[in-house]
Amino acid sequence: MIKKEMLEALNAQVNEELYSAYLYAAMRAYFEAQNLKGFSNWMRIQTEEELFHARKIVEFIFERGGHAAFKAIKGPDADWASPLDAFKASYKHECHISECINKLATLALKHDDHAARVFLEWFVTEQVEEESNADQMVQNLTRMQDAPGGLFLLDREAGARTLSPMVVASVSGAPAA
Repeated sequence: MIKKEMLEALNAQVNEELYSAYLYAAMRAYFEAQNLKGFSNWMRIQTEEELFHARKIVEFIFERGGHAAFKAIKGPDADWASPLDAFKASYKHECHISECINKLATLALKHDDHAARVFLEWFVTEQVEEESNADQMVQNLTRMQDAPGGLFLLDREAGARTLSPMVVASVSGAPAA
């Protein structure tokens, strides 16, 4: 059975992950309005990954005999001054999510909740990748600011991004690891 404080913290993280999906869906809409289909795809993939993260936590809550409690999701920003600003916001948000995951991991250690600690290791590793991916886009967009044609090349590259096999399995209904 999961302890109350851990359950509440995991439910709060589900809300964070759902907000992340909401934020990335808003960013996708921004990029669609800018006719930057590759960046829109990048954000579509990001949205699916965040939904997968929320589902993964909910399943863990169920496995531990807990009750998933869903709260209202605040509305995200809907407009950015530039693609670079949108990706800077994405990077900042991923750093925030990393802090949230780290606090969860610390809480699991505090309660000697080894099942939660092991479960959260995946998220700790995932956040390294999430921060790196967003930061790479920020760095690339920053480098090409004086070369507008670079925006279209980077947009095309972002359009090639695909869902990871684990997320594809989850979205398709197949059992996810």
